[in-house]
Amino acid sequence: MEPFTLALAQMNPHVGALETNLQTMLELAAQAREQGCDLLVYPELVLCGYPPEDLLLKPAFLARLRTCEEKLHQGLQQLGMDAIYGSPRLHEDKLVNAGVLFAQGREVGFAIKQHLPNYGVFDERRYFHPGRESHVLTYRGWPFGITICEDMWHAGNPLSQLVAEGSRFTINLNASPYHVGKQNEREEIARQRVKESALPLLYVNLVGGQDELVFDGASFILDHQGEVVLRGSQFDQQILAVQVTPDDGGARFTPLSTYPVLPVLDRDKEIYRALCLGLADYVRKNGFDGVVLGLSGGIDSAITAAICADALGPHRVETVMMPSPFTSRESLEDATEVACRLGVKLTTIPIGPLFEQFKEQLAPVFAGRGEDVTEENIQPRIRATLLMAISNKNGSLLVTTGNKSEMSVGYATLYGDMAGGFSVLKDLLKETVYSLSYARNLWAVEENFLPPIPESILVKAPSAELKPDQKDSDSLPPYPVLDQILKLYVEEEKGLADIVATGIPHQVVHDVIRLVDRNEYKRRQSPPGVRITHRAFGKDRRYPITNGFRLH
Repeated sequence: MEPFTLALAQMNPHVGALETNLQTMLELAAQAREQGCDLLVYPELVLCGYPPEDLLLKPAFLARLRTCEEKLHQGLQQLGMDAIYGSPRLHEDKLVNAGVLFAQGREVGFAIKQHLPNYGVFDERRYFHPGRESHVLTYRGWPFGITICEDMWHAGNPLSQLVAEGSRFTINLNASPYHVGKQNEREEIARQRVKESALPLLYVNLVGGQDELVFDGASFILDHQGEVVLRGSQFDQQILAVQVTPDDGGARFTPLSTYPVLPVLDRDKEIYRALCLGLADYVRKNGFDGVVLGLSGGIDSAITAAICADALGPHRVETVMMPSPFTSRESLEDATEVACRLGVKLTTIPIGPLFEQFKEQLAPVFAGRGEDVTEENIQPRIRATLLMAISNKNGSLLVTTGNKSEMSVGYATLYGDMAGGFSVLKDLLKETVYSLSYARNLWAVEENFLPPIPESILVKAPSAELKPDQKDSDSLPPYPVLDQILKLYVEEEKGLADIVATGIPHQVVHDVIRLVDRNEYKRRQSPPGVRITHRAFGKDRRYPITNGFRLH
């Protein structure tokens, strides 16, 4: 077993952009070669991106994928670089999720993913057939095994098969999406596999945003005792190189970087980086020039504007203040201050005259009926029309500013403030919005910058400002109570009795659950948004709109 240099390629692919992914893979391979690396390890399904979903059902896609894979082999051979990479493969006329070893100018062999996840955001059994057995591959005299993502989360096979065949270490290829606390979960599971096998484990993960998913990278290596000897950064594409040498019949991995074990980010920083990356990649990969959003003077639009400016640069962010007759002077001042502090463009378009015209045109239809929520909802629908016009004219993405608390209970206007192409805060409960806002201000102070969110926004009572003296608390429980209910009901699937047992009044819980259940139709029509919890609206949580089941 001769020493060699191995690198983990923590790469950001673009789903379906096969030629672009191929180019990125070869660029990383060239960089690794310049650093003296012999073997470059890419993540799961890196050539096609993850998740490719129904692209895998297109014969033309699979044919072009195979062509790109041949070009990848040619490029690696020209560079003199060996590689392990993930790609779909046809094996015995069945599509499989494979990890391929290409060395010394030829394909040596490949492993097939055995455990296909079919929960949460995963739907792999729709496309792939599972592998039934694993075999050790050999590189420069080293017997080792390849496992793929979900394989690591299960005891027994394929790891036990690899141990039986004399594997010296395991390489795990991943497309593991982020949620809060995910890195600690991964490393704990990896330690369990190391404890069972006594084999070092190398974990390489995708990075980047794909629709609502964000992949956070944070690739790592555990030695045979389960200690972290290398951990990459979160939310950055990078190459992580190590020297592989014999060690008492096993393998020793010596990082070649100055700071090999980067710390896991704290909760607020982790979430903020995920939101920035998810938005930035959605804009970049879908070809938008920038973003536009409504700036109301409230906390949700303020932190959304900050995220947009940080993710894209202030010059690519346009904000629009659209005051109605019920917009307070304080909100106007706060919105102006936020735009000034962030350095983003602010346009003001009063909607009062348009609102009056709408009411005038509808007056014959509404004759004999007093004003109610109908007139309230006309205002955000006017704003949505204006914002969409700006979006169309400028080629920018309309970003919505609603949060998970509001979307859970339907405290949003369909075709109004819900209208847009992407929702940055979609998976953030209101209390998390506040926590993130305070944190963003603190980071600014630490770097000697002016906090982007004025104190006046942080302390004022939330309000939609669609009628005189309106407050969110007129219609909803206080946000700390509401968020506790939503966390238990939506994210943990607790029942009414379980939630009441925590000390929240029965009627309050009953009313919130009723609102959640009856507003599935709204959520089904909401834009995609960054997923930061293990139970986000969308692929994670799929309930029928027409649904007669009730907990109460």
